[in-house]
Amino acid sequence: MPQKSTLSKALAVAFAVLTVSAIGGMISMMIVFEIQTNNLTMTELPTVPSTTLAPPPVMRLPRSLIPERYEIFLHPQFYSRIVEEVNVTTPNQTLFFNGNSTVYFRCHQATKHIFLHSFELSVSPPEVIDRDNNKKLSVLSHQQHDDESDFLEIEMEENLKTDGNYSLFLSFEGEISEYLQALYVSKYTETDLDFVNDTIQERFLVATNLEPTSARRLFPCFDEPDMKAVFQLTVIHRRGTEALSNTLKQNEEWKYTQFFPTPKMSSYLLALTISEFKFTTSPENRTYARPEAIDAGHTRYAAEITAEILKFYEEHFDLQYGMEDLAQIALPDLEPLAMENWGLITYQEGALLYEEGVSSWLHKEVITTVIAHELWFGNQVTMKWWNEIWLNEGFATYMSYLAVDHAEPKFQIVSSGWPSPHPLLDALLTSHPLSAPPNDVQTTGEILGMFDAISYSKGAMVLRMLAEYVKDKAFDDGIRVRHPCQTHENDPTVQEFMENWTTQIGYPVVTINTISGSINQKHFLYNSSAGSKFGLFFFFLNGKHGDSEAKLISKKGEWILVNINTTGYYRVNYNAENWDRLLWQLETNPSVSLRIPLMNRAQLVDDAFNLARAKQVDVTLALKSTRFLRSETAYLPWESAIRNLEYFILMFDRSEVYGPMQATFKCVCDFQPHNQITAIEVACSNGLPDCVEMATEKFAEWMDRNDTNTIHTNLRSVIYCQAVAAGDREEWEFAWEKFLSSTDTSEKDQLRKALSCTKKTWLLNRYLSYTLDPDKIRLMDVTSTVNHIAQNAAGQALAWNFIRAHWDYVSQGDAASLVMGVTRRFSTPFELQELIRFRDHTEMNGAYRATLQAIEQTQVNIQWVQENHDAVLEWFERETANLE
Repeated sequence: MPQKSTLSKALAVAFAVLTVSAIGGMISMMIVFEIQTNNLTMTELPTVPSTTLAPPPVMRLPRSLIPERYEIFLHPQFYSRIVEEVNVTTPNQTLFFNGNSTVYFRCHQATKHIFLHSFELSVSPPEVIDRDNNKKLSVLSHQQHDDESDFLEIEMEENLKTDGNYSLFLSFEGEISEYLQALYVSKYTETDLDFVNDTIQERFLVATNLEPTSARRLFPCFDEPDMKAVFQLTVIHRRGTEALSNTLKQNEEWKYTQFFPTPKMSSYLLALTISEFKFTTSPENRTYARPEAIDAGHTRYAAEITAEILKFYEEHFDLQYGMEDLAQIALPDLEPLAMENWGLITYQEGALLYEEGVSSWLHKEVITTVIAHELWFGNQVTMKWWNEIWLNEGFATYMSYLAVDHAEPKFQIVSSGWPSPHPLLDALLTSHPLSAPPNDVQTTGEILGMFDAISYSKGAMVLRMLAEYVKDKAFDDGIRVRHPCQTHENDPTVQEFMENWTTQIGYPVVTINTISGSINQKHFLYNSSAGSKFGLFFFFLNGKHGDSEAKLISKKGEWILVNINTTGYYRVNYNAENWDRLLWQLETNPSVSLRIPLMNRAQLVDDAFNLARAKQVDVTLALKSTRFLRSETAYLPWESAIRNLEYFILMFDRSEVYGPMQATFKCVCDFQPHNQITAIEVACSNGLPDCVEMATEKFAEWMDRNDTNTIHTNLRSVIYCQAVAAGDREEWEFAWEKFLSSTDTSEKDQLRKALSCTKKTWLLNRYLSYTLDPDKIRLMDVTSTVNHIAQNAAGQALAWNFIRAHWDYVSQGDAASLVMGVTRRFSTPFELQELIRFRDHTEMNGAYRATLQAIEQTQVNIQWVQENHDAVLEWFERETANLE
């Protein structure tokens, strides 16, 4: 058992002691419920065996050999541009790389077998050296396993000795990928000023994307996150290009770049790019991008905000970044949005480039948040195995909100921008715990399935809950201790955080009876019941200001509100009387309602709708919770309502319910920048004539002026979509031409989404066919483009048929998000049967868990629609009549 950190001690105390305190009307309580597990019993986390007396585990490397250092030579065989005299790089050519590596390792247990990872590489016969005796050892055989382990097995003539030091030399060759994995090629265009009329020229670059299991496709290695080592990379590349990696360049000749050794780190963090890019420099970082983007100043904001965020982290944790140099690069192609390679962080262009006057205010917020997410966690501290990826991504998500709040306080991200407190997936039995049993996360597909809202959003919200209870300073002190004490090693003590929160799925709903004062808890699920135990603390507020009695009994008809500022990761249900009092307060007395905190006004809506989905309150109560929005000026409650009402739209936009529902939604507000966009989007999408007319007129003005776009940057996304939806072929093709010609990534993304808004099915089919051509729609954008089309009621069936017909190609991106996005509207037995058939006859490519979740969600949808159709129709018809 490793030494416990300050943080884990604080948490142990927090969940062992019952605390009741009263300050004014706010009460802090901690309650530990012991409820017998019913449907859910968690498997005890197994240990990974390490032995040389038997074959290794099916998917995990034995721990008999531990790497210490790699020396890697790579030669990507490509030109960065098409050269007429030596036309080496062409748009459709298969490109190769070759190289060699020496890995220095130590033997911890005598063995004749060396196991490491290699995938889709041609590997030479190995050479093994006994470094203690400077002696070459005899190798009997080497073979590549043909199962999902990706093992390269080397059998020695004699045992490698315990505590002996050895090296393994291998030469290898592989293909440069077109599918954004391992070492891949990316194409972009530049205006070549050396040619007449500023000719547009194609350019090529190569880059790496190794998380989670693609380092083995670049060079043979011990490709597991806890098998950390030092990496020294040397790259051979063409003159006129620049090679970047995790560290500074140690030596460089005309086509030979050697980098300094890295700190000890995981194999998936190794990074390389070779390009003709330029960079913007600041004292703390260099930010690379296409030369045109650099010259236009599109990296300036990212460089400046990175310096602010890095300073925040270093001061907050009292720890330096850990690299002498920090480079960031905006790549035309990358899946995912960004990757936190230590010292060389890679981003999609849309996550790093900002053009003043063209990019929207929301786009600037996205850039800041993504940079804050990538800068820190996942480098010096990583999880031991992929079953605990939340330790990277949950921490990074939580801390990114604090960092953004420091660097850009005007975004008000902490007060209004926390992620949705309860990922919808976590209310399904097919969810997974934050820390899944290692045996459940073995294959690459199973690993990819862990990169979801549970690991990111739930991880962040559980950490927020812990920080609130132990108080931020104790939380931060614990993290400060955890970093230097482990000297960049993985820290298994983090697994002790609230064990019942991390090792079982879901979260509870706490039911408060304000008449009797009783408190009950049960596992919250949409379509099932299960028992479990959770440690809880909560704050509550009495309706009467200053009442400090530590009782959950209301007096004189006053309301009680639990989970102040939604710091607890649970839902709250009340007896009917208290619900009525809370909603009456919000609807009839806005000035007094401001005593209900902003986050709780959003929480009441979110809890009401989700409790209705779980059949724990009547669906009409959920709908009544939106009435107060007519006088609500803040963005967050509106966002909560619209996000939840979207489920109603998805379930009923193909039925007679949709007409009166649209009519009810036409009452909207118009306040701060977030709300302006929200108001116009709701009004236009529900057919408000003034809104649709405004959108079509502004878009028509742009079409008339062609190159002069006067539409406000914050409103372009909504107006583009609504104009294309109301228009015909002419509007669609104008948007398509503007998409092709735009050089701003934010503008391109808004136009790409708008093209999916048309109601013309033949245009949607054309658009779907474009996603198969990477010259039209980049592979990294295929998933979001198809999902946008599926969001459109006219395109949902088209998108579903399309992904089944072209699964091998479209699943090269984010296959899990594709399945969840295209099936969101499924709510009929026929659709359920099609989905089950798809699961049974398709190679899932990392989407198996998502497909199971989609099946369960469809089952929930079918039952919910059957039980609530009549009540919802009646409610909206009555509300529409009242509006008239």
